[in-house]
Amino acid sequence: MLKSLLVRKKDSKRRERLEQKISLAGIPLKAEEFVVFQWFAVLIAGGLFFLPSHQMVMFLAGGSLGYYMPLLWLKQKQKKRIELFNAGMPGMLTSIISSLKAGFSFLQSLQMVAQESDSPVKEEIEFVLKLLQYGTSMEEALIEWKKRMPSEDLDLLVEAILIQKQVGGNLAFLLGKIVDTTRARNKLENQVKTLTAQGRLSGLIIAFLPIGLGGIIYFLNPEYISPLFTHPIGRSLLIAAVISEVIGFMFIRKITTIEV
Repeated sequence: MLKSLLVRKKDSKRRERLEQKISLAGIPLKAEEFVVFQWFAVLIAGGLFFLPSHQMVMFLAGGSLGYYMPLLWLKQKQKKRIELFNAGMPGMLTSIISSLKAGFSFLQSLQMVAQESDSPVKEEIEFVLKLLQYGTSMEEALIEWKKRMPSEDLDLLVEAILIQKQVGGNLAFLLGKIVDTTRARNKLENQVKTLTAQGRLSGLIIAFLPIGLGGIIYFLNPEYISPLFTHPIGRSLLIAAVISEVIGFMFIRKITTIEV
């Protein structure tokens, strides 16, 4: 009985984490629907790998790829949405500053920005307003917002507002400084991405060129490349090649990833 309760609690936490990831990515799916989609991807990818060779190893390899591809797609959607949110933050803050200078409260400014903004800024502000409607205090709603959206710019904004509420001061002036900081950071990030684009592209080509070439040879002449999968030495070489590929790709990503 106790073991069953622990399993249910663990499944509930896992489902809650998955729902948070889906919500952050802005995908109109439930956790159960995403899991079904994931298992369909496992069966389809496993079948595509199994049909040409009729080997269970290839089915497992394809199934593993199909299992992780939706997770990678989900992570990419999250990253894209966070980037869009960061890009829209200066405009959001500018609207809030204008409303504050016009005599509106911070809550009224958020309501006006929610009506005028586009996705994903609109949905994120509506999340804060919904928490406030349920009786959550402004401080707790902002903290939940920061937990929901992993953005350094948002962290800076929330911390500044919380400090201002404790010590007082001109909120419009403070938000103006945050706008300047955010715009300068976005400009620097774009410059870094431009300068490191060639290195990142080279890393992708180096990583996927052996895989693509091996796949082409396998479909053109399976007997030529089959010793890699059947002979012990071939398997050892294949494992060594995969490890080398992963290490090389990680090194290139580390070199071309510059934190701003």
